[in-house]
Amino acid sequence: MHFTMSLPKPPSEISFRSAFAPRFANHSLPRLSMPEKAMPKEAAYRNIHDELKLDADPKLNLASFVNTSMEEECNKLVMESINKNYVNMDEYPMTTDLHNRCVNMLARLFNAPMEESESESGVGVGTVGSSEAIMLAGLAFKKRWQNMRKAQGKPFDRPNIVTGSNVQVCWKKFAMYFEVELKEVKMSEGCYVMDPARAVEMVDENTICVAAILGSTYNGEFEDVKLLNDLLLRKNKQTGWETSIHVDAASGGFIAPFLYPELEWDFRLPLVKSINVSGHKYGLVYAGIGWVLWRTKEDLPQELIFHINYLGADQPTFTLNFSKGSSQIIAQYYQLIRLGKEGYRNVMENCRENAMVVKEGIVNTGCFNIVSKDEGVPVVAFSLKDRSRHDEFKISAMLRRHGWVVPAYPMPPGAEHIIVLRVVIRADFCRQMAERLVMDITNALHELEMLPQYNSNKSDQAINTSGSINMKDDQNNRNVEGVKWIALDVQRHIIAQEAINKRQKILAA
Repeated sequence: MHFTMSLPKPPSEISFRSAFAPRFANHSLPRLSMPEKAMPKEAAYRNIHDELKLDADPKLNLASFVNTSMEEECNKLVMESINKNYVNMDEYPMTTDLHNRCVNMLARLFNAPMEESESESGVGVGTVGSSEAIMLAGLAFKKRWQNMRKAQGKPFDRPNIVTGSNVQVCWKKFAMYFEVELKEVKMSEGCYVMDPARAVEMVDENTICVAAILGSTYNGEFEDVKLLNDLLLRKNKQTGWETSIHVDAASGGFIAPFLYPELEWDFRLPLVKSINVSGHKYGLVYAGIGWVLWRTKEDLPQELIFHINYLGADQPTFTLNFSKGSSQIIAQYYQLIRLGKEGYRNVMENCRENAMVVKEGIVNTGCFNIVSKDEGVPVVAFSLKDRSRHDEFKISAMLRRHGWVVPAYPMPPGAEHIIVLRVVIRADFCRQMAERLVMDITNALHELEMLPQYNSNKSDQAINTSGSINMKDDQNNRNVEGVKWIALDVQRHIIAQEAINKRQKILAA
């Protein structure tokens, strides 16, 4: 009798690959064309995951106002609803209801004129951010102005909007995309927000609204909406116009009600007709949610609202896009009921206190001027007193080596010659991080002092006579000094290694 033994087949090539030498580790990921063949899901995940590690740590990104952390329970709700398309209101009625609850809560938070009855609804809509919210608010102002001009038999083809030159770029987009003239109040040294008196002077019969900023992107400062309202009321009475106000509260809308409840900036002022706020900033939700609220239904022209019925039922829609995720809306509702007014107040107070720690530490270096205000968004903006040895851009680069992302940039038109560094304090920025940041800024200053004398004339030449920065010249100046930075790195490593060797000898003895 013969027995035949079948030998096992040799394992495939893949089985010889360990976690440290995967099959796809020596292949570049496609960049331009879609690949012909598929790859294992594990390989796709690992390659993308590893490449994304080269990004900055979101928690150390102090350039951004956008929230970067939420509780695990909120993250679960996000993942459980990530496949829901919000526009399918008939299919997802509870998600629609949560959206409406958020609108009602925010309308009341911003003191919209409503009856005490809980049955009355606020007027507003969720957006993908404050940029879309501002577009919608601007369209409402434009349409109302056009309707009024048509009824009066007057021309309606030259609308304009008055803002400060410190507005976020979305306002410039609105003016360009929807053919509205943008009239900007220029800044000046020491005044980095819109002057209400100068803004009202620029108002004419074609002005659809004046936009005020509750929390400037440049230094976090609140503009004086109350003074703007009072001056504009007086001008309207003199001229017979009906110019009103929009408040861009993208950053400050979730701060002012809790830290400065007596500050009048919202619907308590009669000329404030609409407000936008970013849920993904101090509303404490991940990126992708904003809100725009109107004072009353009359302030939102009904012809801007479309009705569709091809998703199962008649439903109104007033957005620039159509489909969007439900997750951020649900996360916003979670934060509103989870934290309540008490929780938001505690979070904002912590942010303010940590901003003061950073500010005091920066002041104590003796090297900087503070250009931000204590009352406003928890932001610390500061500029060098002496730029003869180094500039703000070099300090920003030095901090990047420690993992911090602290931007350096010129102030708005009218004050472009002022270069600042800006630190945004968010909810996940703790006291220990504040103290560490101040320490790293101090160390960066000491390291920069080790460099040879900095040629401030070359840096100043990068700012032309009009005050704007010549980026090409500025980059060339930095490239010329690149060798000095490399030499400094080598010197630093040598010193560090000598210290390690000395410590090892001491321990060995």
